[in-house]
Amino acid sequence: MIRDARVLRAGFVPREVEHRDAEVNHLSSVLEPITNGEPADTAIVTGPSGAGKTCISKFVTERLREEVLDVETTYVNCWRNYTRFRTLYQILDDLGATIDIHRQSTPHDELVDRLQQHDGPRTVVILDEVDQLEDPSVIYDLHSLPQFAIICIANKEEELFSRVDDRLVSRLRSSEHVRMDKYHDEQLYDILSARAKWGLDEDVITDDQLYRIADAAAGDARLAIGILRTAAGKADRENHERITDDILLDAAEDARAQIKQKSLDSLTPHQRVVYDIVREHGPVGPSEIHEHYSEDVDDPRTKRTIRTYLSKMEQYNLLEAEGTSRDREYSLVDSAAASPMQ
Repeated sequence: MIRDARVLRAGFVPREVEHRDAEVNHLSSVLEPITNGEPADTAIVTGPSGAGKTCISKFVTERLREEVLDVETTYVNCWRNYTRFRTLYQILDDLGATIDIHRQSTPHDELVDRLQQHDGPRTVVILDEVDQLEDPSVIYDLHSLPQFAIICIANKEEELFSRVDDRLVSRLRSSEHVRMDKYHDEQLYDILSARAKWGLDEDVITDDQLYRIADAAAGDARLAIGILRTAAGKADRENHERITDDILLDAAEDARAQIKQKSLDSLTPHQRVVYDIVREHGPVGPSEIHEHYSEDVDDPRTKRTIRTYLSKMEQYNLLEAEGTSRDREYSLVDSAAASPMQ
């Protein structure tokens, strides 16, 4: 049943992307100067979870590497590499320049110096989940190095700007902004249809089933592809000739649970403390959350940072908020209340 499992993976970058031509062209034009050996503007790519931000960024940079011999790319997930050191180390590691760097004792400035000395091909650095950086000054580090072009990926511009100092805000505001909206059901159907065409045998899933996945995913391509992958995997293991409606129903629940678990596993130690406080005390307001949090950790972050954590977890459907900004309360998302598979 599964012809090419790669196509069904969330991180797969297709040869052609659906319904993002304008964004692809915009981002390509921002990076075009590096094809002539010139510095490129920083690009800020924003949009909700599952809008294709990472996919488009990787698609454009891969196409760039096909066209130009002396251009490299490096990808950093800032949710995983949330410290300045980890981010700089990851970039240098991709460039093959970490042989004599000691994770424990090497100072940050030495990492920056090594990036400054990099005399290889111009490099596009994709900073995914850039609003997760505990020390956003790493953006400034890279911004000042003309041999690197930066793509910053975040859910919301304002949350990125609220984390950085004034000198960087002014630079980022003058950057090129590529904004993505949620997919419509018809667009999600086209994405799923293309994945099914290349990843599955013919006639194992109906158009009606693909439309139902699109509807249940509510604009989130990551969830839609996850439902398709989970359903195909289960049908394949159970030796079905096609994906049944019962399998599809189970797959929707399983895919949501997998994505939720992956998001939970991605939380930084401080974010996890905040999540557990909401789980234990919710519905609960930001002030009370910060009080509990300050008691639970040795090196508490500011109230502003905690609000950023809460907003991030809201965007990833881990928490939900009710009330206005003054009396807002957070609680865990009720998974059963998500868009059901009709």
